[in-house]
Amino acid sequence: MSELPNGFDDATLREALDVAIAAADAAARIHRGHQGGPMGVRTKSTDIDLVTEVDTLSEEAIRSILAERYPDHAFLGEETGQDVEARCRWIVDPLDGTVNYAHGFPFYCVSIALEVDSQVLVAVVQDTAHGERFTAMRSHGAFVDGRRLRVSETTDPRESMVSTGFSYDAPTIERNLPVLNRVLPRTRGLRRAGAAALDLCYVAAGRVDAFWEYRLNAWDVAAGMLMVREAGGSVTGEDGSPYRWDHQAMLASNGAVHAKLMDLLGLDRTIA
Repeated sequence: MSELPNGFDDATLREALDVAIAAADAAARIHRGHQGGPMGVRTKSTDIDLVTEVDTLSEEAIRSILAERYPDHAFLGEETGQDVEARCRWIVDPLDGTVNYAHGFPFYCVSIALEVDSQVLVAVVQDTAHGERFTAMRSHGAFVDGRRLRVSETTDPRESMVSTGFSYDAPTIERNLPVLNRVLPRTRGLRRAGAAALDLCYVAAGRVDAFWEYRLNAWDVAAGMLMVREAGGSVTGEDGSPYRWDHQAMLASNGAVHAKLMDLLGLDRTIA
């Protein structure tokens, strides 16, 4: 069992997980309450990079719940950025899959992770549309609605179902297109559902064998990354080392197919 940071034990992690679950539930209620109604949709970095009032309201609700219990922790949210520097940091995407949500496509979630001393210790991903809750604690496994998760045992890319995602900027989209074209005919199937946190949870659950994407942010992957690792999988950057926030690409897999997919994807050769 991995050593926990000073000041943290099973009890403190479980308490943090309970608080994160409460925050995720509050955000999911906001998702459901505004579905089908006015959303105040606007764009951010590009015409396809959307934000809605639901994103903002959900992040405010999450921040309020976390700050009430942990006033000395830092908060990094997709919509508001980071407030202060601290040893303990909550990394939050209040609505991962905003474009899906705005179009009524049922693949979006809340993603909340607690990072301590640069290690993600606690994670919650709440799939609002399907009512599934994914949770993980470092060295204690990953679960969906109380059922333990385990990655698949597939060893051959040709028998794998894989998934990917696309950034909002055109150069990064162009970078991934030849990779996608190379992978698609050499795997059993390829999916692009549009919410990285849930894509990672699906790797953890063995529903897909691998997921890759370029230029992800910490709030996109912090929680899902812990899910994959606690379910027995691997998560690396483009150079094959354990994934860091400064990596330009991520590959998450069941581990058994990781090396072959690294070679097939050629992520290290597509990073300029």
